[in-house]
Amino acid sequence: MGGMNSLAHPQSRFTPAVQDPDGPRELVILGSTGSIGTQAIDVVLRNPDRFRVVALSAAGGRVELLAEQAVALGVRTVAVADPAAAGPLRAALAARAGGASLPEVLAGPDAATELAATECHSVLNGITGSIGLAPTLAALRAGRVLVLANKESLIVGGPLVKAVARPGQIVPVDSEHAALFQALAGGTRAEVRKLVVTASGGPFRDRTREQLAGVTPAEALAHPTWAMGPVVTINSATLVNKGLEVIEAHLLYDVPFDRIEVVVHPQSVVHSMVEFTDGSTLAQASPPDMRMPIALGLGWPDRVPDAAPGCDWTKAATWEFFPLDDAAFPAVELAREVGTLGGTAPAVFNAANEECVDAFLNGALPFTGIVDTVAKVVAEHGTPAAGTSLTVEDVLQAEHWARARARELAAG
Repeated sequence: MGGMNSLAHPQSRFTPAVQDPDGPRELVILGSTGSIGTQAIDVVLRNPDRFRVVALSAAGGRVELLAEQAVALGVRTVAVADPAAAGPLRAALAARAGGASLPEVLAGPDAATELAATECHSVLNGITGSIGLAPTLAALRAGRVLVLANKESLIVGGPLVKAVARPGQIVPVDSEHAALFQALAGGTRAEVRKLVVTASGGPFRDRTREQLAGVTPAEALAHPTWAMGPVVTINSATLVNKGLEVIEAHLLYDVPFDRIEVVVHPQSVVHSMVEFTDGSTLAQASPPDMRMPIALGLGWPDRVPDAAPGCDWTKAATWEFFPLDDAAFPAVELAREVGTLGGTAPAVFNAANEECVDAFLNGALPFTGIVDTVAKVVAEHGTPAAGTSLTVEDVLQAEHWARARARELAAG
């Protein structure tokens, strides 16, 4: 399976700088008030003998929930990205603490990055968007196990992450990559023929490109399987999310793009598959519940019993698989091109898409205009900064340009 530098592979066991204590494994959760963060806390609260959260971070828009989490978990530090949220957060903490000592409060755009390097065993990066790159790098440099739900940080900063991550230091949380992670345990690296990433197909999987032109934001936000934030839900409807996952799989498992396939699986029970050179395919199956891959990431290499319900084999069920319609959903092929270009091209792709999703939700772009506009921005970007010379500043500059150009085209 390529070289020997897979960032995530079940047969590469990374030993963190901070070893497991005799008691629960100490965790830092970044993005604690989001979908991944709240489900991770549910896993922790149901397994107090296994896990202890020492710090939380959030953007700052839900200080009441953040304070409730911090007090319930007894954390030592809480961070908010928005400095204006620090005062309300301290007040909310004091109101809930009942006289107990209050956690330290950090505030500002670098607060999550500071927390990512704090003393702990594992850092769960559940932040949404490329702002998760700096915390990802900080956790890796500090020698923590990185439980990665923030796919954007790996995608936009691939060479930067690969330069600092040790083999096996990243355990992925995306359901698809957690499935690949588990299935890869069934063979050696040399025995892997291809990775098969499954896609629900979103709410419009049976529509042609022409039928997609009139899709409304309300329709696009109604995902048939998963409950996610608005950006991820729209990305699932356009299949941009699947394109990002293809890039992520390439970076995590060191598999060439021509050996990563996407197949539509409406039931979302088989989360991904690995095909081996003898023709055998191993699939990971479970009902769609993110607590399972989250718990796997937090507990690896051990599984967490009863993290989520399993399949009910006493009931009849049908699992369907269909080829992806690239004409109706060109985002996956565009992502392959972007991933092959490398350098700052993935950052441009991701940033332009975030702006186009916002424009669609605000009525400035049609549904099909999201990926069409992203493709124009990627084409205009031209030859990206690439190779080992890539810097964080390169990524930030590319994103800034891509966002501005996407807004211009959307307003257009």
